[in-house]
Amino acid sequence: MTADPVPSVLALGPVLPVVVLGETRPAEAVPLVRALVAGGLRAVEITLRTEGAVEAVRRVAAEVPQAVVGAGTVLTPEQAVAARDAGARFLVSPGWTDRLLAAARETGVPLLPGVSTASEVMALLERGVAEMKFFPARAAGGPAYLEALASPLPGARFCPTGGIGPDSAADYLALPNVPCVGGSWMLPPDAVRARDWDRVERLAREAARLGAAAAAETAADTAGGADGGDVSAGGPCR
Repeated sequence: MTADPVPSVLALGPVLPVVVLGETRPAEAVPLVRALVAGGLRAVEITLRTEGAVEAVRRVAAEVPQAVVGAGTVLTPEQAVAARDAGARFLVSPGWTDRLLAAARETGVPLLPGVSTASEVMALLERGVAEMKFFPARAAGGPAYLEALASPLPGARFCPTGGIGPDSAADYLALPNVPCVGGSWMLPPDAVRARDWDRVERLAREAARLGAAAAAETAADTAGGADGGDVSAGGPCR
């Protein structure tokens, strides 16, 4: 099946759950994603790291219409096509190549390509790509690195992923070039193994509140600037 692509991956919400199925069977992705949606996280990235991941995307797309399901760890054009055909509405990759960019454009599904250096960001901007995944976020420099990129590369916006938890997510979301963060902290392995969907829903709700708080703080800062406060030209874009 195919579904309408999303106009902007970074506009899906401040927190993007990253699902790594592991030993979880494709069918079990359905109640897992339902728990995330019930907790307020509608957009979900299912990584193509395990056998059955494409089938999991297919089942979620068909059985959880409230969710906006995407495919992560997309490394090849073939995976991009398979994910699109399964119903993925966005694609995410840890890096990028010109071949993968071209293939993703042919599918019509937006790709969030991964970067970790200023040169990679510049190369994507030259190719007309402004939305990127910053990966692995913590190892590649964390919030301080992204803050340093905001002024010289104001056209780029990022979804940092990798090593982010509830204690660090707010630091990223406070940056002007970070509309969302990706992470798995609301999906602890023991809860997933035990099929404790109530716990997943509770953690998802806490993550959604974290995102809502960041959005409210941004709105307050913007309003302060409109009333005469000092807001830089590169202020938050939500």
